Amino acid sequence: MTKGGRAYSLTCYTRFEVVPFYMPPNTTRILVVPPETASPSSSPAPDSSSTSAAKRSKLRRIVALSVSIVAALVLVMACVIISIKIRISGRIPFQSMIGKQYNKPVDKIEELLGNYGSMAPKRYKFSYLKKITKTFAEKLGEGGYGMVYKGTLSDGHPVAVKFLHDMIGNGEEFVNEVISIRRTSHVNVVTLLGFCLEGPKRALVYDYMPNGSLDRFIYADNSKETLGWDKLYEIAAGIARGLEYLHRGCNTRIIHFDVKPQNILLDQDFVPKIADFGLAKLCNPKESYLLSMTGLRGTVGFIAPEVFSRRFGTVSTKSDVYSFGMVLLEMVGGRRNLRASVERESEVYFPDWVHDHLAQFGSLHSLDLGSGETEETAKKMASIGLWCIQIWPASRPTMSKVIEMFDKSADQVGIPPKQFLYSHISDDSGEQQNETSSYEERN
Repeated sequence: MTKGGRAYSLTCYTRFEVVPFYMPPNTTRILVVPPETASPSSSPAPDSSSTSAAKRSKLRRIVALSVSIVAALVLVMACVIISIKIRISGRIPFQSMIGKQYNKPVDKIEELLGNYGSMAPKRYKFSYLKKITKTFAEKLGEGGYGMVYKGTLSDGHPVAVKFLHDMIGNGEEFVNEVISIRRTSHVNVVTLLGFCLEGPKRALVYDYMPNGSLDRFIYADNSKETLGWDKLYEIAAGIARGLEYLHRGCNTRIIHFDVKPQNILLDQDFVPKIADFGLAKLCNPKESYLLSMTGLRGTVGFIAPEVFSRRFGTVSTKSDVYSFGMVLLEMVGGRRNLRASVERESEVYFPDWVHDHLAQFGSLHSLDLGSGETEETAKKMASIGLWCIQIWPASRPTMSKVIEMFDKSADQVGIPPKQFLYSHISDDSGEQQNETSSYEERN
């Protein structure tokens, strides 16, 4: 009895079985006997040749298995090495095979620098900067963006090297900002000579300013005797010209965001140089008084109201005008604008004190200014400062107007309404803003 099946229809008949049931003509049937059913007499006796063949077959299988294992290990190791290289360099290998061009970040940076030719800042190695600063031997200062050390280039040129920390963004963004800083050229803006970019290590190389920063002089007990009012006035006017250049004179409008005495450097002739502009975009400072780009930007005491609250207006170049006004008033007073250590409460906030004296007495005689010329200089600087620190940005002059104010007399400049951040602020901001006149409206 066979095993199979049959299927019928009107036009078709199908049959299948496990053994042949149809033999075409001229064919030969071959009978295959299973090993277990074969008789002992029909099995060939094993000999040496068949044993050798079995051994060779087994050996080939072992060799093939070993080669496969070794090849798999090599492939895994190659993948690991390639992954590490991709992570380090940022480049995808075999770019010609996949038909796309992927460049290393370092290639993009070199291309950026090459596009600017001689205008591009020089790139220094970190080891070289460490060497010229004698392993950070002479510290010049420290701020939210990093530490500054004195160094000497191979040609004997003295420099200040600022080693940055807490950088955000990639190397390409850093170089773009460095190039924008390098392209600035003004007598009152610090000159960037070069930079360093090696992974997380980043630094900026500036001309060395032998007289340090402005805060060393204006907060000293004998600041007026050391510099004199005429020199203070020249420094103030120079800072104004430098800011006006950043706002209007260079290719890209630059808002400093951190104008303060520590960021005003003085050369051998006490010519002021604005430093650290552009770094607010790149750094995320640790110090609590310096705030990141995700929140506030600047230093408490110099931050414009609109920077920490949009209720006061939109952040713009007028934000730097506010900071400049605070610097100007600190230069006049020789002290910080907000100081709780004074004996009389009326002197806690210096801008209020200055406004009261100018409004009531028309002078600043309590500052022991001396001659009438000195009194005129101090009064004009204070009046300009008061205009600059008006709460509403629209009420403040532009830096171009500020420069014009330096060429006028104190009486021509006048004083603004008393409306400062430390004073009482009405809840109805729109109404109060309408009551506050700007310098342009008055002049």
